[in-house]
This record gives sequence, structure tokens and C-alpha cells, in this order.
Amino acid sequence: MSDLYSFIGAKIRELRQSYRGSGISQEVLAEKMKKTPNTISRWETASYKPTIRDLHKLAQFFGVSISVFFPAVENSRLQALMSATGELDDDDLDELTRYAQFRKARKTLNQSSKRKKR
Repeated sequence: MSDLYSFIGAKIRELRQSYRGSGISQEVLAEKMKKTPNTISRWETASYKPTIRDLHKLAQFFGVSISVFFPAVENSRLQALMSATGELDDDDLDELTRYAQFRKARKTLNQSSKRKKR
């Protein structure tokens, strides 16, 4: 999973540095995203993980599809997810995110329980 965030960070840096042919600073991007320059830096180094909302705002700002932040092998799953959630409002997206986190935690717990039984 850290490879994914490294990929995302590299893509943010690439988009920022090539913005309108001359690039923009982390400070300017931070201002546009209503974040701190430190946050932008940490996204680019994969120290911080941008949320899906952050990625959506970045995609809108740079005028690209949100799918550019994901490796090609995950694009079909991402497209299915984006298609299914495209019309949801912020409250629905928050609920969906909490559910996904619950499912992930439950899967981890189940895998841990199976290992202990062996």
C-alpha cells in the first residue's frame, strides 16, 4: 500500500511541477487546496496520505481525471467505485468510507484469528 502512496505523491509532484508549463510551488498549491505547504510536501513524499476528497480537489485543480493518481492495474476497480459513488453527497461518502474502514478492519481481524488457530 505504501507503493500506492508513493505513486500518488510522485504524480502530485509531477502535476505541480508541470502546471501550465512552468509549474507552481508547494506554497501556491497549498493555498489553492486550503492546506499547508508542509502537507503538500508530505503528500509528495508519501509521509501523509491524501484523502479521496483531497485527490478529487487536486484532480479538479489540475484539470485531470482522479484516475491519474492510481496505477493502471487498479483503474478498473477505481472506475467501478467512482461510477458507483459519483452522485453521493459528502455525508454519504463519509458513511461509505467508514463502512470500507470497518470491512478492512474486520478482514484483518479475521485473518489474524485464522493465523492464531493454526
